This record gives sequence, C-alpha cells and structure tokens, in this order.
Amino acid sequence: MLTLVLVLVLALGAGALGGLVGTGSSLVLLPVLVLLYGPRAAVPMMAIAAVMANIGRVAAWWREIRWGPVFAYATPGAPAAVLGAHTLLTISPRIVDGLLGGFFLVMIPVRRAMAKRAWRVRLWQLGIAGAVVGFLTGLVLSTGPLSVPMFTGYGLGAGAFLGSEAASALLLYTAKLATFGQGGVLTTGLIASGLAIGTALMIGPFLVRRIVHRLQPQTYARLIDLVLVAAATGMFIAVGSG
Repeated sequence: MLTLVLVLVLALGAGALGGLVGTGSSLVLLPVLVLLYGPRAAVPMMAIAAVMANIGRVAAWWREIRWGPVFAYATPGAPAAVLGAHTLLTISPRIVDGLLGGFFLVMIPVRRAMAKRAWRVRLWQLGIAGAVVGFLTGLVLSTGPLSVPMFTGYGLGAGAFLGSEAASALLLYTAKLATFGQGGVLTTGLIASGLAIGTALMIGPFLVRRIVHRLQPQTYARLIDLVLVAAATGMFIAVGSG
C-alpha cells in the first residue's frame, strides 16, 4: 500500500511536469514502474496512465488546440503505433531504447539550432514525423520528447503546443493500448494500477495552468532540454533493467 501511495505522489509531480512542457511524465515514472513491476507490466500500465494524462492535458487546453497539426501528425501515427505495438509483443526493444537515448541527447543542439535559425516544420513534415514516432511509440517505452521539436518547430507554443501535442499523443497511445488489449496483455490488476496512476497524472496539468502562461521563452526552452536529458536517462535505465 505504501508503495502505491509513493507511486501516486510521484505521478502527481510527473503530471505537473508534463503539464508544463507537454511531455516528461512517463519518463519520470517508467524507471520506477519497471523496477517495481517489471518491464512487461510497466509498458501497458504506463500506456493506460498516458492515455489518461493526455486526456487531462486536452481538457486543460481544449480551446487552444490546433486540430490541423493534430490530425496531420496522428492520422499516419495511429496505425503506425499499432504496428509498433505488435512488434513490441514479439521482440525485445532494448536496442531501440538505447538508440533513442542517444537520439534524445542529440535533439538538444538540433532543437536549439531550429529555434536559432527559425526553421519551420510544415504539415506534410508533421505527417512523416507522426508515422515514425507513432511506430516508435508502439515499440518502445516513451517517445514523447520526439514530438516536442516537431510541434514547436511548426510554430506552436504554450497552451496551443501543450493541447495539440497531447491530443495527438492521446490518439497514438489509444491505438497502442487497443493493441495490448487485443493481445491479452491487460489484466484486471494492471488496469486498476494504470487507472490509479493515470488519475494522478490527470490532476497535474490543472495545477500548472497559470505557470505556463508566465514562463519566459528561455525558461521554457531550458525545461524542454532538461526533459530531453531525462528522456535519454530513462531510456538508458530501461536498457539496463531489461
């Protein structure tokens, strides 16, 4: 019981982090869940929680969501997530996790270069990114930071970014979760734990709504960089614990 309480407290803080920068909640929770429940239970459990967390972010920023980028990203991304989830059920994702850890670190200077040179991502590029990230979302533990430079590169910021990224992630994770359900991976206990963690994650975005609008662009950029570092660390931990 104490373990679950500690996980829920951590989930509340992770939800607040995700509410600030649009990603990062699963990266905080996954190493803990893998340690406590093992990777086979942690991945679908986190998928349930991620669906609920993104529902919370969508609700918090509903009026600011840009649906064009959302559908451009998620239309190819959702079926790709199904393919990735099927692949996850048959092979070990440890090598992919390690490669993604390195990729997240590389994304820090790339994201800064995009911002400095004012590079802009177009809708068709969002579609390509959605297909790639969708497959990886189904295959590995978490790919949230991959979407950050794509949506910010499209020109979205603050609530528009947070809501639009959450809406697209919701569609991808729902497709992944449906695949787990068809594969018989979801047990009653696993679903209950995922729902409890997801409830805590849903509260977080509402706690930081006012802070988001007060963040300076430089502070926001530093937070994204910190999340990318955390993403890399989380992937390397997943490789070590696999």
